[in-house]
Amino acid sequence: MPLQSSIRKIYFGVADRRQTFRLFDRHAQRPDRWQNDDSALFAGEWFEIARAEHDTMLDILPPLWMRGEMFAMREFLTDGVTSVFYTLRIDGKVRYFHAYCDLAQPRSPVEMRDAIVERESWPVTAMTHEERLEHIWSATHDEYRGYAGERFLPEHRGRRTVLVYGRGRTELKLLDDLTEEEIAAKLPVHLRHLPIRVAA
Repeated sequence: MPLQSSIRKIYFGVADRRQTFRLFDRHAQRPDRWQNDDSALFAGEWFEIARAEHDTMLDILPPLWMRGEMFAMREFLTDGVTSVFYTLRIDGKVRYFHAYCDLAQPRSPVEMRDAIVERESWPVTAMTHEERLEHIWSATHDEYRGYAGERFLPEHRGRRTVLVYGRGRTELKLLDDLTEEEIAAKLPVHLRHLPIRVAA
């Protein structure tokens, strides 16, 4: 399965309770789950949550540690990767975020915090191409997304797929191969017409 890029926003908007728990393991259908080191698959993913979800997670178990505006969960997802929750003031407003950080990298939580603040401080609301794909993957129900299997070329197996409707037929396509028209059709209406920003 291809590795993900480093730090990435995976969902637009504030995730409600149901969506938050879906996003915690949005790779649940991955092939050979738990048989490989999946740290790179999760490390770097982040999204915004509501205060209630933030406070609930703080109350579940004593944190592994608390540092200013962040705390880490005691339970690890994979190897050194665990959930880190943030309370950040951005443009004068307090907001809450969840991220997966690899604590084997000592500066990972700080670098994540800085990346979230930088990303959420953009003067114009926009999405990169990669963020559009990540949002589609996050928002698509498990029954309509998966991983390329035997029907795909060997070099494509294990890559993420989504079900696409068009011209009277349904097709399973690689997420990375969606056309701009297909991406627009899968995005919620309020996100379809946001300008595309080139990732730095």
